[in-house]
Amino acid sequence: QVQLVESGGRLVQPGGSLRLSCAASGFTLDYYSIGWFRQAPGKEREGVSCISSGDGSIDGSTYYADSVKGRFTISRDNAKNTVYLQMNSLKPEDTAVYYCAAHLAPPHTIVLAASAYDYWGQGPQVTVSS
Repeated sequence: QVQLVESGGRLVQPGGSLRLSCAASGFTLDYYSIGWFRQAPGKEREGVSCISSGDGSIDGSTYYADSVKGRFTISRDNAKNTVYLQMNSLKPEDTAVYYCAAHLAPPHTIVLAASAYDYWGQGPQVTVSS
């Protein structure tokens, strides 16, 4: 069964950190671009970050939305078939349901359109509040 399983969402205080994990089962992430999206209540889904597959010894390319640049870091561990989103200096406006998604794409392909993604995780809740 092909699926993405996310973990790491919880309540955290402003200024705190969280790491979300997105583990794939039933397929290998090596050749996929992985995106993180989030959706807050009453708002549209927003693309947060994306990491492409690499090419030999060259790591994949990354993208960050302006709202998270400098605070969030996306990374992948192909040996563990997992992608991570490290979130630091969290703000109340980061509160949302976070989804990871996978799209089969050539190396170094950043995919921004949610409609392009083939597989989606279940979406853990991240709440930033004091």
